[in-house]
Amino acid sequence: MTPRRRDDGSVSVELAILMPAFLVLIALAVVVGRQAVAQSAVDLAAHDAARAASLSRSAAVAEDRATDAARQTLARQNLGCVELTVTVDVDGFAVPVGQPASVGVRVACEVTFEDVAMPGVPGSRVLTASFESPLDRYRGRGGGG
Repeated sequence: MTPRRRDDGSVSVELAILMPAFLVLIALAVVVGRQAVAQSAVDLAAHDAARAASLSRSAAVAEDRATDAARQTLARQNLGCVELTVTVDVDGFAVPVGQPASVGVRVACEVTFEDVAMPGVPGSRVLTASFESPLDRYRGRGGGG
C-alpha cells in the first residue's frame, strides 16, 4: 500500500492565489455594465437635446434649450457627469426657409468609476453621443424664440 499525499492546504493556497484575480474580474464586469448604462443615458441626452434645439426659432435659443435638455435628461437618468459638454451645430438656422436644414448636437460626459476602487479599473471615461434633428422646412428661423 502506498502512502497518500496530504492535500490539506492546497485549496487554501489556490483560493489565496485566485481570489484577487476573481475580484478584479468582478470589478471590471461592474464597470462595463455601468458604462453601458451611462452610454445609453448619454445617447438619450443627445437625442433630447437635438430635438429641443430643432423646435427653437433661433440659434441662440436652440443652444440654450439643447444644453438644458441634455442636463435634464442626464439628471432623470441619475447620471452625474464630472464634466458635461454640449456642442450644438446651429448652421441650419442660416438656411433659408423652404429648404431642408437640421441642427446637430454632440454631448460629452465624463463619468467616474472611483467608487469601484480596484487595480486595473479605469478611474473615469468620457462618453460621447451625437444626434441630428431636422428643422421644420416652413417654420421661421429668426427672431426671438
